Amino acid sequence: MSLAPAPRPVLPLWAAVLASLVGGAVLDAAYPDIGWWPLAFVGVGFALVSLIGRSVGGALLVGFVFGASFYLIHIVWITRYLGVIPWFALAGIETLFMALGSVLLTLAYRWFPRIWPSRWARLIGLPMLIGGVWTMREQFMGSWPYTGFPWGRIGMSQSESPLAHVASWVGVSGLTFFMVVFTAAVIEAVRVGGFRDVRTALPAAVAAALLLVVPAFPTAAAGTWRVGAVQGNGPSAYFDQREPYEVLNAQLEASEPILDDDLDVLVWPEGGIGYDPLQDPATAAALDGLSARADAPLIVNAATERGDDVFNTSILWTAQNGAEQLHDKVNPVPMGEYVPDRWFFEAIVPDLISLIQREYTPGSNAPFFDVDGVGVGLAICFDVIYDDVIWTGARDGAEVYVLQTNNADFRDTDENLQQLAFARMRAIETGRSVVNLSTVGTSQIIDPSGATVEALPTDVAGAMVADVPLRTGLTPAVVIGPAVQVVLGWGSLAVLIGLGAVVRVRSRGTSTVGTTTASAPEGADAGR
Repeated sequence: MSLAPAPRPVLPLWAAVLASLVGGAVLDAAYPDIGWWPLAFVGVGFALVSLIGRSVGGALLVGFVFGASFYLIHIVWITRYLGVIPWFALAGIETLFMALGSVLLTLAYRWFPRIWPSRWARLIGLPMLIGGVWTMREQFMGSWPYTGFPWGRIGMSQSESPLAHVASWVGVSGLTFFMVVFTAAVIEAVRVGGFRDVRTALPAAVAAALLLVVPAFPTAAAGTWRVGAVQGNGPSAYFDQREPYEVLNAQLEASEPILDDDLDVLVWPEGGIGYDPLQDPATAAALDGLSARADAPLIVNAATERGDDVFNTSILWTAQNGAEQLHDKVNPVPMGEYVPDRWFFEAIVPDLISLIQREYTPGSNAPFFDVDGVGVGLAICFDVIYDDVIWTGARDGAEVYVLQTNNADFRDTDENLQQLAFARMRAIETGRSVVNLSTVGTSQIIDPSGATVEALPTDVAGAMVADVPLRTGLTPAVVIGPAVQVVLGWGSLAVLIGLGAVVRVRSRGTSTVGTTTASAPEGADAGR
């Protein structure tokens, strides 16, 4: 069977580069602080149109421009902490992965219609493959190198959109998949039928209906839990000048107004103590006194030393027993909380690497506390962006989540708002309330629908008190989320490899019998 001709580029290369440059910036605007969520579809659309019909070299260029445009804007907040070198380094490696993944998207656009050129195959099958390959790229970037950087996932842009509820069924990866499928289906409808045949819009309409109409998966109400959450606004940034116990005292002072509020639990943020209460008697005594006065257990956080290892640790503390339960951060931040391959990076940027003196060890204990019979899921700071941490807490019995963070290093940037959006998505995805608490803000208590119950702005000391809804029952996202990722990731890669093999075999067969096709040989379109 002969192959159909390879698709021609929709845009000339110069226009594709320009569209990619615009598309990356547009995509960033879908995330906080701008947060115009429909622009996620526009940004993805610019990227896909630019890749259709490209050569491998052209796809690399277009993908690189798109990735650079997005990431250099999206994570510019990194410069607030360490300057431009880490910003360019992280944005650079993410941009490289975007470029390499763009080649796979271009190959999908090249190979699929050559094997299945029929209208409905292009309208249905091709968008699904494009959605799968895009999601596969996201998953790879979110897991490698080291622990990856799953910060710019398309699904995470929808925390305040009417589409966020889809994540309760298929997780954030599944939401990314359906968003890209819809966008690719719209593009194919225009390419195949233009505006002459409305039937070509049917697959896109079905994808839109799935995104808009399917309700959030319901979880079961299990009462309420009176939570006090304290944002001390102390000098908790890495380079802040501070007096001994100044961070601890700021938290204690901000806690005072709510100690008589009949709390079930009192929560402090990551980095809200300043000293290891497992080693420092004065800190331990302060926590004992606070728990006794509040007549409630505490969930606090500190850097703790156990043996030769240092951990970023959430601690369940009571006046009666001190530290009753511990959870250590699962994914310490490379180049922030530890330096992988330190010998290598010290040889390149010794001044920067020398600033990171503490080496946190990854935790292996469960992200879960049992607090007087209430299951609490945990994620410390950037652990909120890792699906497995969140899902593990839910499967262990979490009825509510406590997400502790210290983003004082990123004051006056988009970082804290982007992280808050991730926390909101986790509430919707798991059907659980979330207490998202920062040392300096923005802190919020979020209900299972994603609505804000209580909030504290940035750079103020204060406390939130709320009767937080508890929920039981697992959403499909928690149950099948890992399988969804396997199918979308490895499944898309397998399909793409299979398509390439079929094209290669058929091309050889055509060459053997001397058949001339209208398409250029594979790789002959280097100028595209």
